[in-house]
Amino acid sequence: QLEPVQSGGGLAHPGGSLTLICTIPGIGLHSQSIGWFRQAPGKEREGVACQSALGQRTYAESVEGRFTISRHNHNNTIYLRLNNLRPEDSGTYYCAIDADSRLYDCRLWPSVNDKWGQGTQVTVSS
Repeated sequence: QLEPVQSGGGLAHPGGSLTLICTIPGIGLHSQSIGWFRQAPGKEREGVACQSALGQRTYAESVEGRFTISRHNHNNTIYLRLNNLRPEDSGTYYCAIDADSRLYDCRLWPSVNDKWGQGTQVTVSS
């Protein structure tokens, strides 16, 4: 199994949109929990959106209704769609997967079974 590889992100204006992509070769993604986390400079890492293998998902209150986590099991790819971006959404975003299929709540992460992407920068500025 290889490590997750992230792409996407970049610079957006307030109110704009971005899509983050995370590809994980060599696994059966359908049995994994998935998650997106972010860390702003000087702040602790926080869970943004997480989803169990069965599709149950939760979002941080600050992104509810603006961000969407999704997966394409056949392509071993997970996504985070960021809409209506705000400057406070800026930070480094990380994808993660876990062999425990039940981790629908980001507060249940991390664990020793996690695999993490390398991180991708999101900057929201006018």
